[in-house]
Amino acid sequence: MIDIQQNSSLSLLQNLGFWKEGEKIRSATVPGESNMNLVLRIETNQGSYILKQAKSYVRKYPQIPAPISRIEIEYQFLKQLDSDPFLASLSPKVLHYDAQNHLMLLEDLGEGSDFLSLYGGNRQLKNAEIKHLVDYLNHLHQLGITNFPATGSMRVLNHEHIFNYPFLEENGFDLDNIQPGLQEASMLYKTDTELKQRIQALGDRYLADGKVLMHGDFYPGSWLQVDSGIKIIDPEFGGLGDAEFDLGVFLAHLDLSAQAEDLGEQVRKDYHLPVDWTLVQQYRGVEILRRLIGIAQLPVSLSLDAKKTLLARARTYLFT
Repeated sequence: MIDIQQNSSLSLLQNLGFWKEGEKIRSATVPGESNMNLVLRIETNQGSYILKQAKSYVRKYPQIPAPISRIEIEYQFLKQLDSDPFLASLSPKVLHYDAQNHLMLLEDLGEGSDFLSLYGGNRQLKNAEIKHLVDYLNHLHQLGITNFPATGSMRVLNHEHIFNYPFLEENGFDLDNIQPGLQEASMLYKTDTELKQRIQALGDRYLADGKVLMHGDFYPGSWLQVDSGIKIIDPEFGGLGDAEFDLGVFLAHLDLSAQAEDLGEQVRKDYHLPVDWTLVQQYRGVEILRRLIGIAQLPVSLSLDAKKTLLARARTYLFT
């Protein structure tokens, strides 16, 4: 396998065999932070592209192994969107896929930024933005996909970091390094037998294939603002699952970024497909918990007391 690194020479990239006749690479830069994969913006004399390569580990946390097959999941997911013009317009087109080298060349959607700045507490999403994001889920969840590549290995990885690791009493991750007092606050949930049983049951459901094509990581880091509007990227955790999972994650991140309460109500109003809202709330609760006391931390600007309040609310979501 060709192993591309962030500082790979242009000659290595030039020899990948993706390029048109006479096309020469001028530069390769990092377009933004990527948690899972190597991502480069490739500028040539004929255009601009996004190159992604999966490795056998998580890019942000190299000590965590990750299925290298995730690039195929993303490829298959993006190809499914071609059948819906609305969805296709919100995601990058696949220009070339190299299964042997776990590489994908994508359309460059242009300079932009994700929505991670929401966690700073200084920005509120607009109603039109919420409607746009919900419309994506409406279209995605009614695609009618019944045949999708097995996503078990990626599902197991995500399951570990959502439903198990954050709730281990001794997991080697000292939350006081994130915020003093958070480790002690987390123990209320790590020692809650009834809560952990509820989370285990929910995790078992998550591991089973569901009925709709879900994005699998529908949070502000997967929303990209470019000149032409909000685009949706990084579906490597996608696959057949519960629509409720995408909705629960969506709502959880409205909570984590201190968005107005009425925006959550708007999500319920604008989502038009049949759904179990009790299950949505349960997924919402576990996503909040794992983001506050697990390893997948976010740049949230919440005080310790605010986190304690949100953790307590998350627990109530799991028992609705």
